[in-house]
Amino acid sequence: MRLDPLVDLAVAARASDLHLEPGLPAGLRVDGELRTVGEPQKGSVLLAMAKELLPGDLWPGFLERRSADLARSIRGARCRVSVFCTARGVGMAIRLLPPYQATVERLNLHPDLKQIVRATHGLVVVSGPTGSGKSSTLAALVEEVNRSARRHIVTIESPIEYQLVPKLAFVRQREVGRDTPSFEQALKDALREDPDVLMVGEVRDAEAMRLTLAAAETGHLVLTTLHAATVGEALARIAAAFPAEIQSGICAQLADTLVAVVCQRMRSFPERGLRAPECEVLLASTPVRAVVRQGQFFKLSTALETGGREGCFTFQRYREWLERRTDWFVPSAAAPEVPAEDAEARPLPAPSARGPAGPRAGAAPPPPPSEPGVLAIDEADLDLDGIVSELERKGG
Repeated sequence: MRLDPLVDLAVAARASDLHLEPGLPAGLRVDGELRTVGEPQKGSVLLAMAKELLPGDLWPGFLERRSADLARSIRGARCRVSVFCTARGVGMAIRLLPPYQATVERLNLHPDLKQIVRATHGLVVVSGPTGSGKSSTLAALVEEVNRSARRHIVTIESPIEYQLVPKLAFVRQREVGRDTPSFEQALKDALREDPDVLMVGEVRDAEAMRLTLAAAETGHLVLTTLHAATVGEALARIAAAFPAEIQSGICAQLADTLVAVVCQRMRSFPERGLRAPECEVLLASTPVRAVVRQGQFFKLSTALETGGREGCFTFQRYREWLERRTDWFVPSAAAPEVPAEDAEARPLPAPSARGPAGPRAGAAPPPPPSEPGVLAIDEADLDLDGIVSELERKGG
């Protein structure tokens, strides 16, 4: 695959994203700035790359939707790949994930964020613009649960970016499009799977938000992400996704379930050779819940300013903590971890064509009866007509 040297180039440049478009040089986002390198990419080559990335049933799905999202390990680098059609042909946007399991320490987040996931139920929202590291922070919070509590964690992602290795927790990861048809169906299923912690990769519409709030309200700790520039905007977006006549009820539901909102943006530290999240953190104190219940989200900025003792952070207060920090985790100084193998898709088998009076083709014959008159039936062949025919033959 000619994608390999391009990923090597992006890793060597310490890029966060790699962009490929027919007729244009490869684009690398380094320290938040986009620059181009090399020769223009040929459309036929990118098309061949896409076919190799999307084998089997994935390719017809791409042709139908004109886009596809997946996660792959390429040349030892874990990548989230978005493949899509453009005016020039098939393009790609590739996010290069850190070569290690995301944790609070490794992402250089404030250690107090660990306290957020000590809650046994409620809603935690991680927000920020595209490329701000929301998914990594979410994965770090889930990993903190994994390391510290004997809980059942269910994740619903599109696609799975960080493959979690169970430690103290029991972990199940489901990928939308492969393991479940939609976020909505996966959320309905999750409530029957006895979860303690539910991680939802992103809430994209009112139905997903409704189910997410319902899960948080029924005794589960729910963590999710959405796009917003401030904590107030994040909560306002949730309420605004619903019809006006029920928004007051949604605000009351938010007030009852809210644990915390983290809004972040990436900040570069050239002197240390890294980028780290700069966060705004809102914890659900009694005054905060009162503001949320009234739907007066514009007042949350005041709650952030006055909530320092409760653990809230404004962007300015968090920036001051970053500038005082001395114990930085520098990725280049750490040995990369061996990435976990990509989980292979195992689609359900299609119903087999078989006659009404006999076992399916290729099935092993049933074991002989241990006693006269006993009919042994293979579990795979529990077909009513077949059983009746066999009984008639036995009764002969």
